[in-house]
Parts: sequence; structure tokens; C-alpha cells
Amino acid sequence: MIRSMTGFGKASTEYNNKAINVEVRSLNSKGADINIRMSSSLRNFELELRNELSRQLERGKIDISIYIESKDAETPVEINADMAKAYHAQLKALAAALGEPLNDPIKHILKFPDVLKNEKKEADVNEWKEIKNCVDLAIIDFNKFREKEGESLRIDFNERLGKIGVYLEEVKKLDVTRMDTIKNRIKNNLQEILGRDKYDENRLEQELIYYIEKLDLNEEKVRLKTHLDYFLTTMLEDSAGRKLNFIGQEIGREINTIGSKANDAGIQKLVVLMKDELEKIKEQTNNVL
Repeated sequence: MIRSMTGFGKASTEYNNKAINVEVRSLNSKGADINIRMSSSLRNFELELRNELSRQLERGKIDISIYIESKDAETPVEINADMAKAYHAQLKALAAALGEPLNDPIKHILKFPDVLKNEKKEADVNEWKEIKNCVDLAIIDFNKFREKEGESLRIDFNERLGKIGVYLEEVKKLDVTRMDTIKNRIKNNLQEILGRDKYDENRLEQELIYYIEKLDLNEEKVRLKTHLDYFLTTMLEDSAGRKLNFIGQEIGREINTIGSKANDAGIQKLVVLMKDELEKIKEQTNNVL
């Protein structure tokens, strides 16, 4: 089953009076480009999380956000009272020595080093387990989104590949009379230019055989049909995005060759229609995981 690289998932849980919320989203990318937004208190778990995301999500421009809200009142900033008193004593002594008034000392003391402490405790292992479980739930939700989008892509691919197949059948019908038309056109042109008895019929037949062999489309028609079928079966595989992209390129080569060799207005019109469908397919394969 094909899956889209585009996705979104979220999950929430509670632990020790804290609300944990996780959101995962991604866009298409050639590799795994992971951006993690979370509290600095969780940074010691970042490598583990990054490796797990690479394993489960495989590819895409992935953004994950982890928000933790405490329901208890917390004071993130602490004042080092002993340090502040020491600074205050020194400021008083300096003001007395200089004979200057000591104006608003607290304002200045709070700016001195080590007076204010902004220390956040690192998350413990048990809290991280709860966060990790929440991440896993968000990834499950995220993968459901990818599968749903992938199903839409599958339907679109089937429709467009079907149209290319129909156009190919029309090419086969036109190709039945194409060679005779080319032969007659060449003979008529020679007769108009040189006259009916001014050229060697046997030599002309030899040259026509050589020329027509170069215009033969049978191999291209067979290969194009094979590539279309291969695309359909490859869609049943997991993580087939890159493979589908390569098959799309091969389909394009066969269509281009048919167009360059056809020498027929009707077939070339069909080639334009096939190219139009293929371009839409190739745009979408870039978004397949």
C-alpha cells in the first residue's frame, strides 16, 4: 500500500499533574529532515527521539512539537538570597566610602551574576516514558493520515495510468495503417518529383525497409505497456516512492520515443495526451513515501 509523505497527527496525555501534547506533521522531502521542538529539559532524550522518528517515519520534512503544561504553580526563577545580601553589603560599604547615596540597590543587585537562577529540572526517566508513549500515539494518528492520503494517490494513479493505457490502444490502432501511409507518401512524392519511371523500384523497396525499421514502434509499445503494469504492481509494495519515480521516468522515455518515431499527426496528438497524464503522475510520485 502506498502512503503519502504529507501527514499530520497529534496525541495528548497527563502525567503527575502535567498535560503532555504532541503534534507531528510532515511534507515531502528526499530524505528524513527532522525538526524537533521541545523543552530544554528534554534535550538529553533528543537523539533517542530523532532515531525513533527516522525509523518509524522513514522520509519527509518532519516537524514534531512536544508541549508540557504543568497544572501546579511553578516558580521557574529562584533568587540566591545569600548572594544578594553579600552584594548589598558591598554596595553599602562602597556608597559610604564614596559619600554617595545608595539609590534603589535591589534593581542593581538583581543584575549581578548568580543572583537569579533559572534552572529547569531535567525530565526523569518515568516522565520521558509517558512522553514517549504520547509520541507513539501521535505517530499512529499521523500514519493513519498518511495512509488515507496514500489511498487518494492510488486512486489518482489508477485513473491516469488507465488513460495512458487507453491512449496506447489508440496508438496501436493508428499504427496498423501508418507504415502503408508512409510508404505511399514517399512513393507519391518521388513520382511527382522524378516521374513514374525515373527511379529503381527494387532500390526504393530496400531503402523503405531500412527507413521503416527505424520508425517501427512495436518495441516501444510493448515496453510502455510493461512499465504501466509494473507501476500498478509496485503500488502494492511498502515505501515504493523512489521506485515509482524511476518507473515514471521509464514510461516517459517510451512515450517520447513513440512521439519522435511516429511521423504521424494522430499518434503525436495521443503522445501529447499521454505526456500530460504522466506529468501529473510524476508530480504526485514525489509525495509518495
